[in-house]
Amino acid sequence: MTKAPTTKAAKTKAATSAARKDEAPPHSTPVETPKAGRKPNALQQPLQPSPELAAVVGEGTIARGEVVSKVWEYIKAHHLQNPDDGREIIADDKLRRVFGKDWVTMFEMNKHLAQHLK
Repeated sequence: MTKAPTTKAAKTKAATSAARKDEAPPHSTPVETPKAGRKPNALQQPLQPSPELAAVVGEGTIARGEVVSKVWEYIKAHHLQNPDDGREIIADDKLRRVFGKDWVTMFEMNKHLAQHLK
């Protein structure tokens, strides 16, 4: 037989843990377009890539988050990560036009991509 919690904090803690057991675990879901009347956030905003960036991600308007995903797909498909340090991206001809130099780190990549999105 288990004892019931006697303090207010213990009762609250027991109630919240029981409620959490009933909840479904959170699942990662793709970013959806905002519902009518809501403004899209920065990752959902449709932007026009420059001709240099469009050579990598494709033509037409595209969301910033999707641009980053497509650039990473391109990098991995063409084996452009430095094998010794995966944080470095070695630019080929197409990416060199976007980045403006021969290699960048994954942390500064977004800074260069932002310059090519309007």
